[in-house]
Amino acid sequence: MHCNHCGAELAEGVKFCAACGQPVENREDPQAHPSGAFEVPRPPVAYAGFWLRAVAYLLDSILLGFTVGIFVLRPLMERAGISSDNPWVLFTGSSRQIVAINLLVTMAGWLYWALLESSPWQATLGKKALGLYVTDLAGKRVSFARASGRHFGKIIFIGFILAGFTPKKQALHDMMAGCLVLKRTT
Repeated sequence: MHCNHCGAELAEGVKFCAACGQPVENREDPQAHPSGAFEVPRPPVAYAGFWLRAVAYLLDSILLGFTVGIFVLRPLMERAGISSDNPWVLFTGSSRQIVAINLLVTMAGWLYWALLESSPWQATLGKKALGLYVTDLAGKRVSFARASGRHFGKIIFIGFILAGFTPKKQALHDMMAGCLVLKRTT
């Protein structure tokens, strides 16, 4: 028997799902479904593993890096009179122009991840290419606010490693935002 909410396998006779905490409906009790219709159990979910997520993140980073570099970084650096021969100045400099450019690049990354993961796609381009998508713990699309919290939770970079060791393959930022990254099975 599987949970109607998250697809986790359930032991017989349990009242609540151990994975998502939702109440389990008794399928044999006619009062549970007054209309007489029984729900078809969903197949178990396939959690996206660490390496698959790492490849998606790498694809997204490369795509975002090229796009932001060409359309945002280069024109702004030229306009601010910052030489493109020494890109390290963006990490070491503290002028107002450099701070503004760094904030714009950070904002571009935030909007890329948060907007796409909260969109009907539920995935960035890298995740979509690999058949991955982001949901909340109930399997529903995440809001922009939750996707934003998930994105900024990535600041704790070491938390990515947890995706290799947790039962639901959740990184720290997924746990903080109450999200799952799943692999499409169909």
